[in-house]
Amino acid sequence: MIPSELIQTLSAVVSDGTFDAAARSLHVTPSAVSQRIKALEQRVGRVLVVRSKPVRPTEAGEALLRLGQQLALLERETLRELGAERADDRPTPIPIAVNADSLATWILPPLARVAARESIVVDLIRDDQDHTAELLASGSVMAALTSNASPVAGCVSTPLGRMRYRACATPGYASHWFPDGLTADALARAPRIDLDRKDTVQARFHRRISRRAANPPRHFVPASADFAVAVRLSLGWAMLPDAHAAAALESGELVDLAPARHLDVPLHWQQWNLRSSLIDAVAEEVRAEARRVLI
Repeated sequence: MIPSELIQTLSAVVSDGTFDAAARSLHVTPSAVSQRIKALEQRVGRVLVVRSKPVRPTEAGEALLRLGQQLALLERETLRELGAERADDRPTPIPIAVNADSLATWILPPLARVAARESIVVDLIRDDQDHTAELLASGSVMAALTSNASPVAGCVSTPLGRMRYRACATPGYASHWFPDGLTADALARAPRIDLDRKDTVQARFHRRISRRAANPPRHFVPASADFAVAVRLSLGWAMLPDAHAAAALESGELVDLAPARHLDVPLHWQQWNLRSSLIDAVAEEVRAEARRVLI
């Protein structure tokens, strides 16, 4: 058995970023933190953290962090079942990795419904849907919305549906940059908007249309709601989910640059493969909402 005190110390070091910060949060000395990490590394025979600033877990460290979170979750749930919760017990944190467009359009209502009836607090970590599974693999989150169908080791994966994206721009932008339609040459010159440097949705659509790589001018707007505003302000063209684009397309504020060439992004729900009533309750609500809003 690995003493829980050692795993808690590892978690604090990684979460807080330095040994000194972990010492403050654990109310011990930095020397005690260092000794605990060394003791844990000796016990498992692996280096667990890269001693950089901030501290980063190694692959072995990630596995132990995931184990520690799972044990803590199961302990809390067992105490609840036994009616042995302490009066000062706080709600159970449920960290979840989500993509920006789901966060802005549909994922909050099901999470709010669970939080209203269960003793949980959600800790949402935003990342691109092509990268959220990495947070699950590292032990940073208990569940993730991801485009990756293959389950992360120790997890289960459930398909949720697809988010439909359309290439949108203002009528003025479209007439200026695409007077002859969505040609490969025009796409190579026209400024586009990406959420961040991990965002590949626009690039995937670009390659599908032009059949070649290109490096057009790119704006970066790292918030989903502001991203849609940037399109409406003619900053560039971008792929918008139907939930963001439908009203503006209907009113004529935006135009669909390629009505027959939408892009569907599959989403999957991945979570730890363990018996947890709390995570299962979250998953059930998320799946139910996905059936209503995804295609």
